[in-house]
Amino acid sequence: MTTQEIVSKLWNLCNVLRDDGITYHQYVTELTYILFLKMAKETGAESQIPEAYRWDALTSKSGIELKKFYKELLNHLGENCTGRVREIYQGAATNIDEPKNLEKIITTIDGLDWYSAREEGLGNLYEGLLEKNANEKKSGAGQYFTPRVLIDVMTRLVRPQAGEQCNDPACGTFGFMIAAHQYVSDQTDSFFDLDADTAAFEREKAFTGCELVHDTHRLALMNAMLHDIEGEIILGDTLSNVGKSMKGYDVVLTNPPFGTKKGGERATRDDFTFPTSNKQLNFLQHIYRSLKADGKARAAVVLPDNVLFADGDGERIRVDLMDKCNLHTVLRLPTGIFYAQGVKTNVLFFTRGKIEKGNTREVWFYDLRTNMPSFGKTNPLKKEHFAEFEAAYEAKDRHAVEDERWSVFTREQIAEKGNSLDLGLIRDDSIVDYEDLPDPIESGEEAIAQLEEAVDLLMSVVKELKSLESAEV
Repeated sequence: MTTQEIVSKLWNLCNVLRDDGITYHQYVTELTYILFLKMAKETGAESQIPEAYRWDALTSKSGIELKKFYKELLNHLGENCTGRVREIYQGAATNIDEPKNLEKIITTIDGLDWYSAREEGLGNLYEGLLEKNANEKKSGAGQYFTPRVLIDVMTRLVRPQAGEQCNDPACGTFGFMIAAHQYVSDQTDSFFDLDADTAAFEREKAFTGCELVHDTHRLALMNAMLHDIEGEIILGDTLSNVGKSMKGYDVVLTNPPFGTKKGGERATRDDFTFPTSNKQLNFLQHIYRSLKADGKARAAVVLPDNVLFADGDGERIRVDLMDKCNLHTVLRLPTGIFYAQGVKTNVLFFTRGKIEKGNTREVWFYDLRTNMPSFGKTNPLKKEHFAEFEAAYEAKDRHAVEDERWSVFTREQIAEKGNSLDLGLIRDDSIVDYEDLPDPIESGEEAIAQLEEAVDLLMSVVKELKSLESAEV
């Protein structure tokens, strides 16, 4: 049984819970509680869990007794355990009322082909569930799930290295850090050729994050654990003073939430030079300030179009970004790749400079939006869609690249445009170019002249007819 088949089987169990009124997101959270116990057994990691609350104890019960024991288990693991176990179960509560439904889920999970799941990777299985949840419109989970293909492209181009500290300040289910971990692992033969200290650093400190939503934080913890990542994942708001300690990073990869803070209040961080009510502008400030000022620390960040042209604090933040960092590339993303149709987004790639001023000399733009097909569930974004962008991005001489979607603006040109970065879009073939249409005034004058000629001709014909009539009389 493949991972995909196991994911489908687990996902279909959601139908069992419909009568209990459980949402897709609640179901994935509920699955997390149960899967954790089963996966701990499968991976030989049950030592973290008290013997009385392990998988075999859960499967030995049924009916009302099972329901009571399950509630007791959730409470005990969330209050009396330590480490990841406590973090995952803290505040946990079940939404399953019908004991038969709970029993069905447990027996189905117990009967799955766990040998195949282990071979393909339990982390892959869990990520498959998270992706399934994100693609289900009714779940609303797409808001924190970035398409895997985009995560992989951003990670490949930023190139995290062993020994570097990576962070996602709005980590959702931890997808970016999983990809960064996998990239480093692929470059270093799965950490086997690292010395003991570096290998321990990679496992315990290299990949970190912060997540505001409690249930999503649980999913992130589970995802990290299944990929053998023990780095800190903070439950909190990066835009509060919690975020002040999040700094000194070599790499930041993230897709922060879009929108305005409730009530329009500004961020509660007291270290922002330009605090606004715009979340993504505040996240952008946090990100470039959280990078080491060593000329090498770098970031790739998904941001909506309004970050590129917002005036006031928006302009001041862009200027500050271009001063402190080399903002070398902006990828204009196609629409339809996120859960909210029509959302226009971009990826900003930048490197923190050693000095505080003048780090951006020119900004390259790649338009992957204009004249592109409509992406969505039926036409997903694929790796090959990014091939030409990656070739341009990695070219030794960017000026030698011949691609109409690839353009550059100097810092002076950007300043002349009011420091707007809403640039680099090519001509849209679907829009009528009014310059090619005849001038309406000239066209009107020509039409009048033609009409006058026609009237004159008609009058001469009438005159001719009258003269003929007179001659006959």
